[in-house]
Amino acid sequence: SFFRTVLFNMADGAQCCGSWQFWVDRGGTFTDIVARHPTGKLSSRKLLSENPEHYDDAATFGIFQFLTCSPDAPIGVCDADTIKAIKMGTTVATNALLERKGERVLLAITQGFRDALRIAYQNRPKLFAKNIELPEMLYEDVLEVPERVSSSGEVLQELQVEPTRASLVKAFEKGFRAVSVVLMHGYRFPAHEQKVAQLASEVGFSQVSVSHEVSPLIKLVSRGDTTVVDAYLTPILRRYVDMVASKFGGGNLPLLFMQSNGGLTSAAAFQGKDAILSGPAGGVVGAVRTAAQEGFEKLITFDMGGTSTDVAHFNGEYERTIDSCIAGVRLRVPVMQIHTVAAGGGSILHFDGSRYRVGPDSAGANPGPACYRRGGPLTVTDANVLVGRLQPDFFPSVFGPNADLPIDAAVVRQRFESLAAEVARATQGRLAQEPSPPSAEAVAEG
Repeated sequence: SFFRTVLFNMADGAQCCGSWQFWVDRGGTFTDIVARHPTGKLSSRKLLSENPEHYDDAATFGIFQFLTCSPDAPIGVCDADTIKAIKMGTTVATNALLERKGERVLLAITQGFRDALRIAYQNRPKLFAKNIELPEMLYEDVLEVPERVSSSGEVLQELQVEPTRASLVKAFEKGFRAVSVVLMHGYRFPAHEQKVAQLASEVGFSQVSVSHEVSPLIKLVSRGDTTVVDAYLTPILRRYVDMVASKFGGGNLPLLFMQSNGGLTSAAAFQGKDAILSGPAGGVVGAVRTAAQEGFEKLITFDMGGTSTDVAHFNGEYERTIDSCIAGVRLRVPVMQIHTVAAGGGSILHFDGSRYRVGPDSAGANPGPACYRRGGPLTVTDANVLVGRLQPDFFPSVFGPNADLPIDAAVVRQRFESLAAEVARATQGRLAQEPSPPSAEAVAEG
C-alpha cells in the first residue's frame, strides 16, 4: 500500500528536519499513518477508517495523537506550525463514486445533444443479454445550451446568453450547486464554454467544471463523461480537504495528495477526476520503490486491503492508460493501469443454502468483520482468525468501546459454529460423502 512508499521515502537517507512530517494512507477499512518526529524518530499508527464513536476522520485524529493533543483543542496547542508536510492517499472520492454519493450535477450541453452521453458509443458488454441494463448516469438533469460551433471554429449559432442564464437560475432554484459544461468542439474553441461558466458562477453555482479545462481532448462523449465525474466528485473532495486543513489552522498547511496517475499534487489543485485511484496508485509506487531496494525491476504488485485487491504490472516504467472505466464510469484522464477485484479482508461470507460465496459486498470498517466487536458479519478476516492465520496478539488493539481491545476470536468461533449448523441442516441427506456435520474450521476453510 501507500504505507510502503512512506517507509521507503523516510528511510532513504532521511535526516532530522526539526519539524513533523506525516504520510497517510486512508483505505476503506484501515488508515495507516507514519510520522517522522522533529527528532528524526519514525513511528507508525493504524486506526479504523470509520469509528464514529471516537472520531470524525481517522487521518486527522491519528495526526493529533502524534501531536499529543485533543482533536478539540485550540490549534496553537497542537504545534501545527511545526508540521512540515502531510502527504495523503485517500479513498474519499473512490467511495463516493462506488456508493453514488456525489454532488447533484446539472449537465449543460449543446442544444440537440442532451442524450449524447447516455447513448455514448452503444457498447454491448453482454452481447447476448436479453435484459439490457443501461449504465446509471451521474448527472441528474440536462440544460440544453442554445449555441453551436463547427469543428473549424465557425460560429454556426451564437450563444444565447439570457435564455441560458434563465435556465441556470431555474436549476439553481431546484437545488443544483454543481454544473458540468460540455459544448461541441469546446476543447478547441472554448469561448462559449467560458461564457457559460461565467454565467453559472454569477448565478451562484459553487462547482463549475468545464470540459476544455478538465479534459481538453477531442471526442464529446469521453470529454463529457470526465467533466461530469469531476463536477460530481470535486465538491465532496473539497469539503474533505477543507476539513483536514481547518483542523490545522487553515490554508497554510503543506498538504499534498496522491493522484490516480501516481504523482502528488497540492490540496488546492486536487480534483475529483484525479482522485478515484488515489489509494491504489500509491500502492503501485510503494511496491516499485520497495522492490527497487532489493534490486528488482520487473514485478507484479498485489495490494489486498479490506475492500478490494489491486494488481498491477511493472517492467521498468509505470504503466498508465488515458481511457478507463472505473465503477461503471468512463474516464479520460491519465491513471495507473490497475486491475481491481472486489475481494479483500472485509469481503462478506455468504451461504445461500447450497453453496458458499464471498463478496462482492464488504463490511468495511463500520461495522467491519465480526471480530471487530461491532456486530458485523462473517468475512474473510474472520475465516483467517478461526484457522489461525491471523493471531489476535499481532493485530492492532483498536477495537471495543475504548478502542483499546484486540479482535474478538471467541465471537468468531461462535458465529462459525452457528453457520456450520446451518450448513448441516441445509445439506442434510445431499452430501453422502460427508456423513458428519462440517466443523467450524471446515466451513472457514471453505
